[in-house]
Amino acid sequence: MTGNLNDQLRIFHAEADAETPVPVVLVLPGGGYRAHSPHEAEPVADWLNGLGLHACVLRYGTEPQGTRAPLDDARAAMRALRGGAAGETADSSRVAVLGFSAGGHLAAWLSGGWDAEGAERPDLTVLCYPVISFTHRPHLGSSRALLGADAPNAALREASLEYGVHPSTPPVFCWHTAADESVDVEHALRYTSALHRAGVPVELHVVPGGAHGLGLATGTPYVARWTSWCAEWFADHGWL
Repeated sequence: MTGNLNDQLRIFHAEADAETPVPVVLVLPGGGYRAHSPHEAEPVADWLNGLGLHACVLRYGTEPQGTRAPLDDARAAMRALRGGAAGETADSSRVAVLGFSAGGHLAAWLSGGWDAEGAERPDLTVLCYPVISFTHRPHLGSSRALLGADAPNAALREASLEYGVHPSTPPVFCWHTAADESVDVEHALRYTSALHRAGVPVELHVVPGGAHGLGLATGTPYVARWTSWCAEWFADHGWL
């Protein structure tokens, strides 16, 4: 990791029966690869705890630009969780990732086919208005923060995750708003279309209204339905 694991990874435990290991969700807040949005961090962990899931919030490194520091940190966090970092009540064989915006890009990056061993790849992936592409309707702020202002086309394509889908990519739950003016809904559409073509189970929700960066969307009841849909999705996979 680019920093100290104890400083970057904060663990939140749900109430647990010692005889029943609890799945873990790694939460990756957004922030354009420049910062970490607070409302996409601890409040999300609290919601997951309420579902009966352990949660770990990672404040991944955002410097230096032009490196894979965020991915390196996310990979290290996954290794730590697989190794029992979430405690004795955690099920290290069931670790999901949930990311918002640029954190959604990082979550999709983790979920790609590059990890042949699968140790750093999550078992389930939740993407909330994710940044996906740096070649099609890119979010320039995230692109420049991650890769630098003068990144070559090859680097932009490599980090465009609609091209990184693999049959081993885990099942995905994704939601976006059609009215998002910061990260175009086509990011979610391109990624989920690639998942479908690869035979990866995917659930996509596109909500007509709502701005970018709503998090749990507690102040926007129509959009806030995503939390119920996501909870049902976790339950359908036997995690609740």
